[in-house]
Amino acid sequence: MKILILCTGNSCRSQMAHGFLQSFDKNLIVRSAGTQASGSLNLKAAEVMKDVGIDIYHHTSDPVERYINEEWDYVITVCGGANESCPAFIGKVKHRLHIGFDDPSEAVGTPEFIHSEYIRVRDEIKNAFYRLYTEIKEK
Repeated sequence: MKILILCTGNSCRSQMAHGFLQSFDKNLIVRSAGTQASGSLNLKAAEVMKDVGIDIYHHTSDPVERYINEEWDYVITVCGGANESCPAFIGKVKHRLHIGFDDPSEAVGTPEFIHSEYIRVRDEIKNAFYRLYTEIKEK
């Protein structure tokens, strides 16, 4: 099964979702991309993923155009900006879904609060994508 996760910058939320899905099932083909890819991984996202045993430091921030000519079982947007741009995705897709999350990189406050926002969003992503994974496997 092939799953593409889209976000605007492809540096944080889509990268965490990518990491979780791949950890649930090594046989899944998972990619993530951005409608306006930042070109770099959010290191705080990688840090909080490492805290739960998932290493995404090797991930790259890729533009959605890299995957447009491939066939996908699922294309999943994880932020509002990508959800609005998703209809422009012209690749062959069986299922399009939107599962939105706050952007922890926009959190302001103390370093402790910002870190807690990354953890909160990471955990929300894990729970939502695990539910989705179990639903997909039951089909």
